[in-house]
Amino acid sequence: MQSSAFNLCNLPPWVIASRTFNDHPQPLEIQGVRQANRFLFDRLDGIAAAEERALVFNDYMSVKFQLHHWQQQTDTARKSIKNSYLRFLRGWMMDSNSIEGAVLKGWVESRMGLPPTFHKIRIPGIHAEEYMTFAIDRTKGSARTNAINSQLDLLFEYCQFELARKFPDIPTISLYRGTYDASEHEVLEQIAKRQQIVRLNNLVSFTADEERAWEFGSTVWEVRVPLAKIFFFSDLLPNSIMKGEGEYLIIGGEYRVRQVMCTI
Repeated sequence: MQSSAFNLCNLPPWVIASRTFNDHPQPLEIQGVRQANRFLFDRLDGIAAAEERALVFNDYMSVKFQLHHWQQQTDTARKSIKNSYLRFLRGWMMDSNSIEGAVLKGWVESRMGLPPTFHKIRIPGIHAEEYMTFAIDRTKGSARTNAINSQLDLLFEYCQFELARKFPDIPTISLYRGTYDASEHEVLEQIAKRQQIVRLNNLVSFTADEERAWEFGSTVWEVRVPLAKIFFFSDLLPNSIMKGEGEYLIIGGEYRVRQVMCTI
């Protein structure tokens, strides 16, 4: 995966994207986010119930980014504030190649240094003409809301905080992805008959439910995903439209995938 020379993370892009990172995960953090929001994370540390922590996080985001004041603004400002990080998560759920999807992929590019490899069409590189399709959608989406990248920074850090509580002392978990276009993914190495190293897009949906993965394609992959590369999961937020669906949004790169055999 072609990477940017810059990012806002504690590790360089080529490390984050590598198969070596997935085999030997390290913590990822967006520089300065936890320090700038110490009050939030100190408070979350003292709350035992995940549901209560989620409500505290939701309230904090609402106040910090004035998301609860959208009705009091002029039409232009109202739309900008109303279109919060939740709007972009919903947009991804509907279509990862939407304008909202471009904004989320753009966040991964700007923070992790990993550009997308697909948005509506395959993107061979950041200097390719196909990249402009993504860039135009990202620009349109970013203009719709207030400090969206900063909102997503906090969402990622909160997700990492919750994953550490949810899976203590576990660096990776097994997730599944169903696809109808497995042959279109870039295969970097064929390890065995049903095992490959595949380059995934910079942000990709997976599920924790193997059976559900079959609903999304005729080929299902099992992947060991580092917790550090999970951007969001469906049970993270209160009243999430994805709640209970077992969906995970993971940061891409080179992954070791195992094709699951259909038992039906």
